[in-house]
Amino acid sequence: MASLLFSRLVNGPFGDPGLYIDIKWERRAILFDLGNNGSLPPAMVLKVSDVFISHTHMDHFIGFDRFLRIVLSHPKTIRFYGPEGLIRNIQGKLAGYTWNLTESYPLVMEITEILPDRRLHSRLTASDGFAPQKVETLPFTDEILSEPMVSVFVKILDHKIPSLAFSLNERFHINIINEEMEKRGFSPGPWLRALKEAIWQNRKGGAPLEIPVRNKEGVEEIQKWPIEDLSPIYQITRGQKISYVVDTLYSKENEAKIVSLAKDSTLFYCESPFLDRDADQAAFRHHLTARQAGMLARNAGVHSLTVFHFSPRYAGEEKALYEEAYKTFKNRS
Repeated sequence: MASLLFSRLVNGPFGDPGLYIDIKWERRAILFDLGNNGSLPPAMVLKVSDVFISHTHMDHFIGFDRFLRIVLSHPKTIRFYGPEGLIRNIQGKLAGYTWNLTESYPLVMEITEILPDRRLHSRLTASDGFAPQKVETLPFTDEILSEPMVSVFVKILDHKIPSLAFSLNERFHINIINEEMEKRGFSPGPWLRALKEAIWQNRKGGAPLEIPVRNKEGVEEIQKWPIEDLSPIYQITRGQKISYVVDTLYSKENEAKIVSLAKDSTLFYCESPFLDRDADQAAFRHHLTARQAGMLARNAGVHSLTVFHFSPRYAGEEKALYEEAYKTFKNRS
């Protein structure tokens, strides 16, 4: 089965937190957190359409400037999502620079703050020097991104300040059945993308697809096929789910939120800054231990766990953090 979502940590386990997810069929990407992102080549940054920021502590937000510098002159709309204060934080970043030469720049930033009872939204444009705009109040929803292919859900966790956890859901996965393609003589091509987009958008009827079809002599000719007649060449299966949890206190309330958000995730990326022997320090710093990360993954029934965001105090001991998390995760008794 060809994957739609390809995820990778932006940095190693001791580096600034960040998760890059490539949405293959849309030729775009999303980014969880904006810490140091120097490891991402500009070409990868330019694919990003949406940035989800857990909170604006320096190690989660210092990379905003590099990100902006790369996308600044490009005709893009970047959507930012984050906790209360994000609009002010981004405006503060922008206020540190002079914008008198950006009149022709088409970049637009859509910023959404997630609060317990509402969302706040603002729009900033490079063409007017990112001048502050009116802030719009919207109803709260935990589905903060809703598209035909993917959706993103959020939970607000306690890190002594609000810290957001996210889950990216592929609504369903479309598997092309090669044997059925061969049987009909269909050649792969851009029409497969058009077919998948029609399925994701639940489009029925409309113009047929033009498909290159090989005859018995191996010569291709273009045939027109209604979308409804193509169901034998694909199969719908459960989509991927990728969850991301950083910077949170272990508590019963946070546990319930995380388990609900990450339930049955294909991939679960979870912070584990401390070993369980230092659980008191983890609680004082409002973070998780590796054992707690493993327990959350186990209770959520995730398929795969990746731990990261290790405290530098464990330099040279990363194996112990991995072992503690994975031993707890795999102990399902």
